[in-house]
Amino acid sequence: MNKIGIYYAYWERNWDADFVPYVKKVANLGFDILEVNSGTVAKMSDHQRDRLKDEAKRYNTELTFCIGLTANYDIASEDAEIRQNGINFLKQQAEMLKYMEAKELGGIVYSSWPGTLPPGVTDKRPYWDRSVAAMREVMKKAEDCNVLFNVEVVNRFEQYLLNTCNEAVSYVEQVGSDHCKILLDSFHMNIEEDNIYDAVITAGDNLGHVHIGETNRKAPGVGRFPWDEMMKGLKDINYTGSIVMEPFLIPGGEVGRDIKIFRDLSIGVDMDKDAKRALNFIREKL
Repeated sequence: MNKIGIYYAYWERNWDADFVPYVKKVANLGFDILEVNSGTVAKMSDHQRDRLKDEAKRYNTELTFCIGLTANYDIASEDAEIRQNGINFLKQQAEMLKYMEAKELGGIVYSSWPGTLPPGVTDKRPYWDRSVAAMREVMKKAEDCNVLFNVEVVNRFEQYLLNTCNEAVSYVEQVGSDHCKILLDSFHMNIEEDNIYDAVITAGDNLGHVHIGETNRKAPGVGRFPWDEMMKGLKDINYTGSIVMEPFLIPGGEVGRDIKIFRDLSIGVDMDKDAKRALNFIREKL
């Protein structure tokens, strides 16, 4: 049975946060997983990491990690120094995951977030090739640490390299490591994919992680996303990995700014109760 999780930023306005209280919260709501910002954990002391790791063990909650690389760590950059900074950072992330006894990191780990091509540039192949070459270097460390890096397919307004599952399959095949997998996100799929079911089938054994949310960023089950289509796809490829909700409702702060939440979707919503409702909805669909 798939483990179901939720992203801490559902409740937060800023990316840096104390994740420890959320372990108990999500466990009490019935979730199996708490997903956190790996950039924050990367800056923690060993003592702080131990506090989070011990709390997760106490509540039998798995930790998964997510990040969008900032421009100074863009491994697709034309600047060799920036690419090397990104490679070094991702290797440190692999070491952090090993320390945390975690198994996976997902997100925009192949370029920067948000990211777009420079003015006048239409050929993304050089950026793609640099990213693949850098990721191959990162995979040596991921393999040593026995952790997965899941490259997230996102919409055209947030990134330019991987917008469809077909592109992601080509990318991971070129990287050529079993430790580089695909992250599909229902919000982004709704914008870019011709067919949700076909996209999941295309990912197949390359699918390493799944993010879910409605087409307007609300929690699953209150919108128009074709959940039966997606869940049938996951069943047909025998996907046994993690499924993590990533709803965003609250404007303001870094999270509201970066996710572009310009109206308060939390009005009239008991967020804890709605998270539990969405969890039950997804478990029923599965």
